[in-house]
Amino acid sequence: MAHPIRPFIGINADYVPASKIDSPFIRLHAGYLDNVVAAGGLPVVVPPLGKDIDPDAWLDRLDGFILTGSARDLDPRRLGMPPHSSVQPLPERRDESDRLLVRRVLERRLPLLAIGLGMQQLNVACGGTLYVHLPHDMPRAMPHRDPTGAPHRHLVLIESGTRMEEIFGAGEICVNSTHHQAVRQVGDGLRVGARAPDGVIESIESTDAHWFCVGVQWHPESETASALDLQLFEYFIQACLRQATMSLAA
Repeated sequence: MAHPIRPFIGINADYVPASKIDSPFIRLHAGYLDNVVAAGGLPVVVPPLGKDIDPDAWLDRLDGFILTGSARDLDPRRLGMPPHSSVQPLPERRDESDRLLVRRVLERRLPLLAIGLGMQQLNVACGGTLYVHLPHDMPRAMPHRDPTGAPHRHLVLIESGTRMEEIFGAGEICVNSTHHQAVRQVGDGLRVGARAPDGVIESIESTDAHWFCVGVQWHPESETASALDLQLFEYFIQACLRQATMSLAA
């Protein structure tokens, strides 16, 4: 287990396949790294692993994990749902790697912060369902992204008695928003932590009070995040420290 003062935090990287002019590469928004460091952790980038690499080789050395977002989507066909023209599926290499990582993180009950696409992956892994395209599935929903790509923000309403309320306090907060897919039915062992005013689920969390497992649909790592969003990383890092300290004492 990693050092109990600055816990090691795994962060999965995105994968960009080769094109006619570029070789394949991985990428990661620097905000994930910067916020983990600012909150007291040490980031460890986990690339999309090949099928021959057991993720336990990474996870054995980590105190917590962040499931990152992506400009790409979950493929509804892999969820037994019809395709949609709006969907840009994740590259297969990242999709396969993430599925295995999520499963192993859940088995280990490693402290987990799931962001954007990562929250949807967490929910699906727990048996939950997905809105494939909000404008189609919920035509009366408020806008959850700007079609021009410009920054977009809206309120989210914190559910009472949740870890989200512990982190942000009661009431509402304003968050950035860039998604068109969303959690539909919450998976087993999870509950809603926050909703948009139109009812769209914006945060989920474990029902186990002893396990930090939180997903948010917005992007606290982004340059459009608010100063309040650092609290999410700070609470996550503190949970990783507590679990690492308990493991060392056992």
